[in-house]
Parts: sequence; C-alpha cells; structure tokens
Amino acid sequence: MTKTMDGRCGCAGDASGPGLPRRRFLAAGGAVATGAMLRAPPARAQTRLSPNAALERLMAGNARFAANRLTSFQEDLDILKAGTVAKQEPFAAVLSCADSRVPVELVFDQSLGHVFVARVAGNVATPEIIATLEYGAAVLGTRGIMVLGHQGCGAVKAAIAGKAVPGQISALYRPLRPAVERGGADVEAVSKANAQIQAGLLATSSPVLADLIKQGALKVVAAYYDLSTGKVAVLG
Repeated sequence: MTKTMDGRCGCAGDASGPGLPRRRFLAAGGAVATGAMLRAPPARAQTRLSPNAALERLMAGNARFAANRLTSFQEDLDILKAGTVAKQEPFAAVLSCADSRVPVELVFDQSLGHVFVARVAGNVATPEIIATLEYGAAVLGTRGIMVLGHQGCGAVKAAIAGKAVPGQISALYRPLRPAVERGGADVEAVSKANAQIQAGLLATSSPVLADLIKQGALKVVAAYYDLSTGKVAVLG
C-alpha cells in the first residue's frame, strides 16, 4: 500500500507560460490511489509549496505512474525547454539508486525542471551526494527530499554477500553495512533499512539541511519502490 504524507497540501497557481495548460493542483486529503490524486499536476514547479505538499505531489505522480495514467508527456516539450533554460525550480529532490529500472522522473510522473535527482548505487548519502542535496535545498529551494530504496537492489545484494568484487565496487559495502546488520540476509528489509538510515543521515549530519528542517522549510523521508507494481511506499 502506498502511504501518503500527512499535512495540508499547498496549492500551485495556474501555469504562467504561453500555451501551457491551466490546471488546478489536487487537494491532499485522501489516499494517493483515489481519483483526485490521478489528476494532472501543475505545468511548472512551484517552490512556494510546503514540505508536505511537495512530497504529496511526488506521491500523486507515482499513483498516476502505477495506474498507467501519466500526464507529464502531455506537456509541450518546446515550452518546457524554453522555460527551464535560464533557471530551474524543482519542488522536491530524490536520492535514488542508479539502477536503470528506477527512472525517477517517470516513477513520479514529473517533467523537466520539477525534480532534482541525485543517483548513486545503493542510494547512499556520500559527502558528494549530501553536498548535491544541500545545493538543491539551499539554492534551488526544494521543499522535500525522498531517499528511494527499491526492490531487487544489486548494491544491497552485493553488500549482503560481501564477496570480492572488481574495481571500487566494494566501496559501497561500508555505507550499506549498518542496513545489512539491521536487515540480515533479507534484501527487501536491508533496502528499506538503508533508505531509512540514509534519510536519517541527511537530516542530522548536514547542518544546512538540519537547519532547514528546524525552520519547517524542508522534510526528509525514506521510501521504497516496488518494481513489480510500480508503487512507492513512504517508510515510517
């Protein structure tokens, strides 16, 4: 079951660009699987969203993806490109695994300029990843950060096995070790634990992000993507 974020959902204004469809943003009062959550999103990212509203928008997009009702491709790509050349205004950031089966923009039914994505095998919060997400929050104004683990993660499987591997692949073992200790040999349990651990690291190890969270300007959550259903579940 997909879990939605609690809290009041902020509303985005009508699209301002020429030729863009005028759309109303949905109210986040019910579960993401309801018909209301399958409506089209606003045409442009709005950084005035609250942290809860930003995460609600991600989950609403995932509901459309899982229901095979994508709307992002209906937007005029020429207009989108023209509107994002000079600047970007993503409303949320996602720390995702580099796995090719987890195309973040598709999974959340978002188009150009809406989501700030950082990807690395095992979705681990390395110093470079933390710096990237700090930039997204402090400079670009993202209001929510989602750490997205997923089903069948190869990095997690390798960390559980702990076998010799070529090159620098084993560098991933260390940041994944706490999750392996928590979840044992269960790949799903380790993947979920890792998402929660990495989200906790982002929220506490970065003074920049911690301060934004304290101000109520940012929210960090962990989530899990089920490859077989296409659904994202927010982890408690």
